[in-house]
Amino acid sequence: MLVKGVFLLLAFMAVLAIFGRLRYPGQKQLRAMQCPRCGRYRIGKGGACDCTRRR
Repeated sequence: MLVKGVFLLLAFMAVLAIFGRLRYPGQKQLRAMQCPRCGRYRIGKGGACDCTRRR
């Protein structure tokens, strides 16, 4: 009985993880915040990343 409960809990968590990946809120905004050259997140209001400022 205990094993069955643990199995159902793990199955429920797996289903939630699958749906969470499909419908992650704000994913477009997070992609827009990344630097197209290096992939790091740009923090603050400035549009330039550190990889472009150094050159």
